[in-house]
Amino acid sequence: MSTVTVACAQLELAVGDVRGNRAAAAHALDEAAAAGAQVVVLPELATSGYVFEDAAEAAALAEPVDGPGVTAWRTAARRHGITVVGGLCERDPAGRVRNSAVLIDASGALRAVYRKTHLFGTEREFFVPGDELPPVVETAHGRIGVLVCYDLEFPEWVRRVALAGAELLCAPVNWPLFPRPEGERPAEVVRVQAAAAVNRIYIAACDRAGTERGTRWTGASVVVDPDGFPLAGPHPEPERALLPAACDPARARDKRLGPHNDVFADRRPELYG
Repeated sequence: MSTVTVACAQLELAVGDVRGNRAAAAHALDEAAAAGAQVVVLPELATSGYVFEDAAEAAALAEPVDGPGVTAWRTAARRHGITVVGGLCERDPAGRVRNSAVLIDASGALRAVYRKTHLFGTEREFFVPGDELPPVVETAHGRIGVLVCYDLEFPEWVRRVALAGAELLCAPVNWPLFPRPEGERPAEVVRVQAAAAVNRIYIAACDRAGTERGTRWTGASVVVDPDGFPLAGPHPEPERALLPAACDPARARDKRLGPHNDVFADRRPELYG
C-alpha cells in the first residue's frame, strides 16, 4: 500500500449542543477530505460533549450507533471515500450508556464499535465500561485499531492492538489541561510517542479544543510515527485545527530495530506472567 494521509480534526464542541457538534464534525470531514485526508479521526464524545452535569444528562444525550451522529459520519465517509474514526456517547442495544468509538470505512459501512474499557475520573458516574478487546479492522487505508483516550495509558492494551496487526491506532481523546513545566510537551503526548515507538506503529490521537463548562482542553492532537516522532502536532495552541500527516503502513509492519533486534521477535512472554 502507498502512503496514507491521516488527519486529526481537532474541534470545539459543546456539551448538549448535538446539532452544533454534528455540524462541526461534518464541516471537519469535508475540510479534511478536501485537504487529501484518507483517514480522519474525530475527538472523544464528539456527538455529545464531555462535561456532563449528571448521569441523567449523559443518558439524555446518548444515541445508538444507527442514530443521527454516526449516520452523518457514514454519509460523509461514503461521499468522500474516507475512513472515519470518531467518539460518541452511545446508548447500546441493552440501553446502557457507553463512551464509545466507531470505525467507518470508505464505503460508509460501520465496521467496528469499541466501548472504552478504562474509564477516567468521574466517567464511572456516567458510563458502563467496555469488556471486549479493541478491534483491528482491515480497510482500504490499512489495518486500523481503535482505542479511546485513557485506554492509551495502559501498555498492555496498546500492545494488544499492535500484536493484532494494526499499522495505525486511532484514538479519539479529550485531554483536560493539566499543569506542566514551562516548555514541556503534554504528558499525554509523551505517552503516545512512547506507545508508538515501543510497538512500532502509527498513532493518531485527536483531542478537543476550547473550554467546556470550565474545563480547558489541552488541544494537543498528534500523529506519531513508528519511531515515536510527531508527524503532525501537537498543535501549539488549544484551538480548532486540522492536522494531516503522511503515513506509510509498510513502516508499521517492520518491527526491526537495526540488523540485530525486532521488538516483537525479541519478546519473552513466557517470563511475563
